[in-house]
Amino acid sequence: MNVGTSTTEWLAARLEQELTRRQQSGLLRRLALANTIDFTSNDYLGLARSPALAQHIQQQTIGAERNGATGSRLLAGNSELAESVEHYLAHVYRAESALVFNSGYNANVGLLACLPQRGDTLLTDELIHASLIDGARLSYATRQRFAHNDLADLEQKLQQASGRVFVVVESVYSMDGDEAPLRALADLCDQYGAALLVDEAHASGVYGLNEADGTAPGLVVAYGLQDRVFARIHTFGKALGVHGAVVVGPTLLRDYLINTARSFIYTTALPPHALLAIRCAHEVLAQDTSPIHRLHELIACFQKTAAQLAPSLPWLESTSPIQGLIVPGNEAVRAVAGRAQAAGYDVRPIVSPTVPPGQERLRLCLHSFNTEDEIRGLLDTIRSAA
Repeated sequence: MNVGTSTTEWLAARLEQELTRRQQSGLLRRLALANTIDFTSNDYLGLARSPALAQHIQQQTIGAERNGATGSRLLAGNSELAESVEHYLAHVYRAESALVFNSGYNANVGLLACLPQRGDTLLTDELIHASLIDGARLSYATRQRFAHNDLADLEQKLQQASGRVFVVVESVYSMDGDEAPLRALADLCDQYGAALLVDEAHASGVYGLNEADGTAPGLVVAYGLQDRVFARIHTFGKALGVHGAVVVGPTLLRDYLINTARSFIYTTALPPHALLAIRCAHEVLAQDTSPIHRLHELIACFQKTAAQLAPSLPWLESTSPIQGLIVPGNEAVRAVAGRAQAAGYDVRPIVSPTVPPGQERLRLCLHSFNTEDEIRGLLDTIRSAA
């Protein structure tokens, strides 16, 4: 730094230079408001905009003793409400215990930063979410990536791994929308004595529907693997339409996280309103599971219509609400998204480096409140633009 140059001046120059570089590279991010037909949010079941859920939350929060948690769970922030919600969530997600975190990001970072130890090996699918990557970076374990959903590559790395081994996957991948081969992964982990950790963010509330109690606890439960997966992360800001997350697994894991997960220990707990909203979202869904049925009908409708209108386009293989169309190049995918936005559809481009260069795509999210006509109109627009 030159003598006489203030800290503010050189720092401002550095920030401006970085933002200029990003703009010139086509990587500058900006916040945008959405006021068109939603094909981009994670509100798969429409609960984030549900009047019934809003009313239920309002009724439950009348007379709440506190507005805020007032501290971390280990200090003043614990409550009978927090523990009752966790007991309820353990039942919903077919687990021995549950521990609520403030967000999916907090849960993933906290779990992976403290569970694998120095000398252990952490094997992660190459397409796991950024929050899982950040948690893995904070761990002292040796981390290796295996090719996406490639069981042969994973087994080779399991054979070479040292120490205790952890395998980390998502049940439904956020950018591709495809499923992990959970049964085969559980078999491999059993064979090699590895612990399997599964992020169910995009499967919670969407898969595993039990009509008897109205719960939809995700793909791990749908496949009957809950006793073979050491830890699962379920988030509530997507299909459940509220906020927060939970790590479910054995009681021993809950006790361990309370003692070692820094993203749990050193943060103010969720306020009563947020805890009540989590429980209310599950209760509203249990009372009316029709949005789940409707969502899967629309997924089938989308795939059938895409096969009719745009069969030659490079669609990613997915049976989830996340449907991807590869449009290589940041500018190219932005142009196609811009055409869709101009036609009234809220579609966002996913550009590199969020995805690898050449894998830029439109990430289309389907919702129970979308219509067949909206799907057809969107696909017509994309076909003409792409």
